[in-house]
Amino acid sequence: MLQEPAPPPTLLTHRWPLGRRLLFRFTVIYVLLYMTPATWLSGIPVLGQLANWYAAGESWLVTLANDHLFHVKDQLVPLNGSGDTSYGYAQLCFNTLVAVLGSLIWSVLDRGRPGYERLNYWFLVALRYYVAMVALLYGIIKLFGLQMGFPTLSQLATPLGDLLPMRFSWLFIGYSAPYQFFSGAVETLAGILLLWRRTATLGAFVAASVFLNVMVLNLCYDIPVKLFSIHVFVFSNLLLLADARRLLDFFVFNRPTGPKPALVFTDRRARWARIALKVVFVLLFGVGTAVRFYFGSQSMTEQASKPRLKAGFYEVTEFRSSLPDSLRWQNLVFENGPSGSILTPDTLFRQRYHRGYFTYDLDSTKQTIAFRKMPDDSLPLFTLHVLRPDTNRLLLRGLVRGDSLTVALRRTNRHFQLAERQFHWLSEANR
Repeated sequence: MLQEPAPPPTLLTHRWPLGRRLLFRFTVIYVLLYMTPATWLSGIPVLGQLANWYAAGESWLVTLANDHLFHVKDQLVPLNGSGDTSYGYAQLCFNTLVAVLGSLIWSVLDRGRPGYERLNYWFLVALRYYVAMVALLYGIIKLFGLQMGFPTLSQLATPLGDLLPMRFSWLFIGYSAPYQFFSGAVETLAGILLLWRRTATLGAFVAASVFLNVMVLNLCYDIPVKLFSIHVFVFSNLLLLADARRLLDFFVFNRPTGPKPALVFTDRRARWARIALKVVFVLLFGVGTAVRFYFGSQSMTEQASKPRLKAGFYEVTEFRSSLPDSLRWQNLVFENGPSGSILTPDTLFRQRYHRGYFTYDLDSTKQTIAFRKMPDDSLPLFTLHVLRPDTNRLLLRGLVRGDSLTVALRRTNRHFQLAERQFHWLSEANR
């Protein structure tokens, strides 16, 4: 006869060493400050406003502390596409200072408590769900191939030596859709395993392995998410540290180990509340994230379907303008979507790796093309008339900065081997 598995042992309170109590108090305060649980549900209207207030208050305190104590930089640069800005480091100093002071005050006010078994249980639950949320977010976006894109024509036309290490690594991953999907699948697996107590330890192992690779990649390729990736890797190991004795017994000392102690819910309402909260989490950060990225991929498809010029690499065969020779257009790329780049140092365009990037709107009726610096700019940089003598030639005419401009373009059969997505089981030479 099959027997039901025995329930896990309940939490037992015993006296913790002083050092462990001090370290626990510091860790709880620091991790909660870093995770900022108030911002987890920022997408919900009412809670989103609370998250904005929290962020504004934190920003004010971090800036104030930096001005009087840390002096990371006179003018802090806020977090943007980079998580390693001067504000990020000032925030790190602020969180550390608050955690030190908070743990000292906590130690004085709560000096008689022997240990924190119950609080430690809930702290690890919150930490486990935070790591799961991060793993699901970064995993699912890779499943849809949205984090790293395949190299564009403009990037293929950029000399390798002009690329920064971060962009080089980004293109390395984006080049292979199967590899990006595999990376995302492993991260998603880590997130799913962390959602259930029985598989949480395995999930922590997978998460620690995944985020170790991410952290090393960020450090070695100067990707500006170093602080964040280091924190997530450390958090994954904190989850493993909670099982250190059991893991050492099993893997090192070859001793039997029992199930992990757990908080047993005897009240039916508490059990249902726990299940409801888990369902809400899965819907918001699992299903909701997948739906959001699915529609994001559909939006990119719709953008690519806008009226556009024939994609390709265009040589400039004629260039008449009062612009200095240093700003002359050398060649022009139209991408598969309504965007492109020009080999010119002209700062009228968005400069990146010595190319000027733009988006455009094509009006086939008026035969005009409006160039914009950014897709959401309300006004174009300039508008040119476009003539198409044949399928491979373009003639652009109009005013730029109040001066007349005439550009003749010829589409060439520029061949990029990297764009072929080559794969060979049999390779007779190291190419």
